[in-house]
Amino acid sequence: METILFLAHTDSDNALPKAALEALAAARDLAAQLTGGAFTAALVGADVQPVANAIAAAGAARILGVSGADFADARYASDAAAAEALIRASGATIVIAPATSRFSRALAGAAHRTGGRADTHVAGVTAEAGEIRVTRGYYRQRMVAAMSRAQRPWVITLDPGSVAPWQGAAGSATVEAVAVSVPAARTRVAGFQSPAASQQTIKPEASLLFVAGAGWCKKQRDGQTHTPEAEQIILGFLNGSGASLGGSKSLVDQSGEGNTVLSFMTHLNQVGQTGSTPRHPKGLAACCHGEEPHAVGWRFINDRRAINMDPNCGWAHGKADVVYVADAFAVMRKVNELLG
Repeated sequence: METILFLAHTDSDNALPKAALEALAAARDLAAQLTGGAFTAALVGADVQPVANAIAAAGAARILGVSGADFADARYASDAAAAEALIRASGATIVIAPATSRFSRALAGAAHRTGGRADTHVAGVTAEAGEIRVTRGYYRQRMVAAMSRAQRPWVITLDPGSVAPWQGAAGSATVEAVAVSVPAARTRVAGFQSPAASQQTIKPEASLLFVAGAGWCKKQRDGQTHTPEAEQIILGFLNGSGASLGGSKSLVDQSGEGNTVLSFMTHLNQVGQTGSTPRHPKGLAACCHGEEPHAVGWRFINDRRAINMDPNCGWAHGKADVVYVADAFAVMRKVNELLG
C-alpha cells in the first residue's frame, strides 16, 4: 500500500507559497484515490507551527516538521538533509512537493539518499487501477507523456499552475518534530538582492502575460523606428497593470544581431519553442508573428488575445481567442491612458 507524503517549505514570512498549496491539493486528491484520504504532511522552515495550523483542515493524518534557524534559508546541504529525514520518518513511498527553486535544487539529492527516484516539472498526478501516473511535458511542452515508476520512494515535484491551490480554514495542529543533523555549513546566506517592483518584469503570479514581438523595434508607418517610445509604452503598461513580460525569440535575439532593442528585455523573458511556457490566466500579444512560439509558449494561457495589423497572421488564425486589428502603439497608448 502506498504512503503519500506532502512535502513543503515555508517562505520568508513563515507561510506556504502558492505552489505548495497546489502540491497539497494534488497530494489530497491522490490520497483520496489510493488510501481513502490518508496522507502525511511534512514541513521545513524556521518555524513550521504557523504553517501547520494554516493547513490543519487539510486532513493530514500526521504533520512532521523540521525547524530552526538552519532551515530558514534555501541551502542545498540543510534542505536535502531535512527532506531525507522527513521521507524516512514518514515511511513515504510517494512524495509530492512544489517545484520551487528551493526544492528543485535539493529534492533530487534527497531521493538519491533514500534510494528512490525523482521526477521534476510534473503537470499532474493520477491513479488508474491502483497505478500512479504522472504527466510531464518534454521538448518545451511540445510533447506530453504519461509515465509511472516502480522505484520507491518516488519524489514528484509539481509545476506551479498545474492544480488549483488548496483552500481551507486555519486551525490548531500538532507537529511531530524530526531531528536532523545538519552538516557543517560552508555557505552562509548574507541576504537578498532584488530589483525594485517597477523594474521586475517577470512575475509568475501575475494574472496577465504581455508578450512583445520584434515589431516594436521595427520601422513604423512614418518609416522610422520608435524604440524609446516603445519602451515607455510597454513599461507604462507593466507598471499600471502589474502584468508579467514575455518576449518572442525574434525580439530577444536582436541584441545579438546589433539591432536596437528594448533595454529591459532579456532571454529570460522569452516564451515559445525555445523559451518558457508560462501559466498565466490571461495573455496579450502585440507585434508578434508566427504560430510556433505562441502555440508552444502559450499552451497553458486560458484567455489569449493579440494586437496585429495583419488579420491574416498565422498567430491570428486558430491561436488567439480575440484579435484586435489595429496599431499596437496606438492601442497601448490608449490602454495606458485608461490605466492612468
